[in-house]
Amino acid sequence: MKVLGIETSCDECAAAVVDGGIIRSNVVASQIPFHAPWQGVVPEIASRMHTEWIYGVVETALNDAGLCPKDLEGVAVTAHPGLLGSLLVGLHFAKAFAWARDIPFIAVDHLLAHLYASRLGYAREESPDGRAVSPEVPDYPFLGLLVSGGHSAICRADDFDDVKVLGTTVDDAVGEAFDKVAKFYGFGYPGGAVIDALAKNGDSGAFQFPMPNLYKIGKDGTDHRYDFSYSGLKTAVVNQLEQFRVKKRGGTGETAARSADPAAAGDAEARDIAASFQKTAVEILLRGLFRAVRDTGITTVVAGGGVAANSCLRSRLAGHEKLRVIFPPPELCGDNGAMVAGIGERYLLRGDRSPMNETASARVRAFRKRYP
Repeated sequence: MKVLGIETSCDECAAAVVDGGIIRSNVVASQIPFHAPWQGVVPEIASRMHTEWIYGVVETALNDAGLCPKDLEGVAVTAHPGLLGSLLVGLHFAKAFAWARDIPFIAVDHLLAHLYASRLGYAREESPDGRAVSPEVPDYPFLGLLVSGGHSAICRADDFDDVKVLGTTVDDAVGEAFDKVAKFYGFGYPGGAVIDALAKNGDSGAFQFPMPNLYKIGKDGTDHRYDFSYSGLKTAVVNQLEQFRVKKRGGTGETAARSADPAAAGDAEARDIAASFQKTAVEILLRGLFRAVRDTGITTVVAGGGVAANSCLRSRLAGHEKLRVIFPPPELCGDNGAMVAGIGERYLLRGDRSPMNETASARVRAFRKRYP
């Protein structure tokens, strides 16, 4: 079934065509240069750029797939969660496209789409590197590790649309923490990719940052055994750096850290901060994940979201002998239209349809908890 997928939940304007789980095209127009001066996504700019770009992005996706609009058999689009203004641009475009051609329309959950990304493959002619890519399709049930700038969650997936959230963040998401640390120290934008690159040549033992303790039970009986917290780590890295220093450096680097002047930090100091922060951020994720593995007995883990491209997270999980860990290709970790088209195809084949009065929602309640 040839399905057009549209993704505009944040700052990536993306469209793709999927047919039978095979990616025929996958176009992502990045807005990074427009948000870089502010070291973060500006919602008004994001929605404006989506409005300007979406027609051309969809047209390119169809051309890359060698298709005309009349060849499509369905349209899928992200409806939640995300930036409301950005979501509405993609949602209304998808509705109009489907209505004008009298083809089925389905609105999907952005986070479920991330978990579905690893099930997609490429035909040889559409593969980014010119060779066919067959996905390592996981059997259900599996544990999902959703990690991005807006969400951090551990889920149990019993089917593509039957997902139970076991644990999530009580404050910052892991990708958000990467961005905020990078912004404070002036490392660059986007923070996740910059810190990952810096950390490769840094000493992850230079600082020993604290791990959060989430032991309290909420008033509603909520257990925080699998939950994450990144506000404490962010505070330690930004405001209390010297308290957690293990290995001293002389000269400019040490002086810069003590003065908390991001621009003054030396290259070696910056690499050590990045490596130590990244190591702790990943350990926080893995602590909750390994608890879920022990408690559920499920040993297959599927990762999704932009932080799933992080090299430290990938290497730590790839080295775990008792787990089968599946990562999407790097180009399917970030926001993309292929994952939307892929899960949309499953819904449409089952006969599901969304009404034309479907609207967008900025949040999904299950993916954020209060503490305690």
